[in-house]
Amino acid sequence: MNNYFSSDINPDEISDIFVSMTSLLFDQLPIPINFIDVNGRIIIMNQAFLDFLGLQLEDVIGKLLTDIDPSVRLPIVVKTGKAEVGQKHKFQSGKEAIVHRIPLFYKDVIIGGAGIILIHNLGHFYSFFEEKNILKNLKKSSSNKISDLYKAKYTFDDILTHSHLGKKSKAKAESYADTDFSVLIVGESGVGKELFAHSIHSFSRRKNGPFIRINLAAMPESLIEAELFGYEKGSFTGAHSTGKMGKFELANGGTIFLDEIGEIPLYLQVKLLRLLQEKELERIGGNEIIHLDLRVICATNCNLEEKIKLKEFRQDLFYRLNVLNLKVPSLKERKTDISLLINHFITKMYQDFNIFKKFPEDVEKILTDYSWPGNVRELKNIVERMAVTASGESVKIEDIPEYILENTKKNNFYEKNNLELKETHEFGENYLKNILSDMENKLILDTLEKFNNTKVQTAKALGIPRMSLYRKLNEIQSK
Repeated sequence: MNNYFSSDINPDEISDIFVSMTSLLFDQLPIPINFIDVNGRIIIMNQAFLDFLGLQLEDVIGKLLTDIDPSVRLPIVVKTGKAEVGQKHKFQSGKEAIVHRIPLFYKDVIIGGAGIILIHNLGHFYSFFEEKNILKNLKKSSSNKISDLYKAKYTFDDILTHSHLGKKSKAKAESYADTDFSVLIVGESGVGKELFAHSIHSFSRRKNGPFIRINLAAMPESLIEAELFGYEKGSFTGAHSTGKMGKFELANGGTIFLDEIGEIPLYLQVKLLRLLQEKELERIGGNEIIHLDLRVICATNCNLEEKIKLKEFRQDLFYRLNVLNLKVPSLKERKTDISLLINHFITKMYQDFNIFKKFPEDVEKILTDYSWPGNVRELKNIVERMAVTASGESVKIEDIPEYILENTKKNNFYEKNNLELKETHEFGENYLKNILSDMENKLILDTLEKFNNTKVQTAKALGIPRMSLYRKLNEIQSK
């Protein structure tokens, strides 16, 4: 369903339909409603919405919704095709409201979106409940159940993607949520593996149970066993006088997420394997068998199969954890998501910190061309940094960190020169050999220039003997 505007649909015709509907119905409603097209431009806005913003119709028609109010998320919803219903939102004016953001389809093609404000005076809303003592009563009756204290924070709606690989991973994760099998999530650092773990739990039959997460790499090895399995009082020096419930026990009835599973010590892997097989545990220093009903989701950015070869990870444990496997693609594998994520991060920046900056196309292109070794986490960090440090309404190319600019220039340089090299040779005998030879020669000359024709430093940088460099330079000069 997430297709974009098709050339066989007449935009003027769609606009006329919206305008006709609005004049007949929506201006009569006290509920603020607006419509945007697939590019985020305002097609129509009813009188209640105009009154809410304090604007006239001629002030808004045809303009980008983000130019009217940078805090809005409706353009993002149009891009993702995923509705956001009943969300609290703070507008640029400082007003708060409960809103619906709905993508609109015509013949299975996204043609725009509708924004609806349901409650546009939350101050009166809260005052009413305070007058009736409902908020106080709610606070008094709040539950201390584990499932209320340990909840998943994200759902599949929080995973934003346009790309084929992203959608494929998301669909696979959704299908995994229907089962109770163990899931192993693999992917580079910063791709959002934890986001998928939260979403799988939120979409599962265990969604009302606790979601316990623990990062094994962030915990001292000496504490991992006690944290996971718990202990009885007096079990060891420094143990709490009443003992302590472990993370597996806390997760009973829900899901436990073990991040960086590759870091679990070898001596604990046997104990974890037994727990997974028998669904029971004993606390450290205890004699009581505790029966468990939980699901295990693990994540790692390392190659567990390589660790098995090195005798650092048990093969039988790997098979027990890897019943269902989910690979989260890196950001460089889904470049089409970068623009979407940038829009999401700057909108969040505005909502949280009242900071908004536009990212022009030339800036977005450079960020899209970058390889992003830190993935989504790095992109978020850079977008936030640029939004804070840039002067003016828009970020500029000079606001992009130098290392990103250098990396992008280098990649573009080699792409351009590789194309030129291919065009200087004809297909046939020695085609590949000639291209590789030309590329090698160019790299040698560029490196020599970088080190001011110092052959010792050039040979060291290239990782070749000095005599080999001299020989190659003679060959280049003789051509």
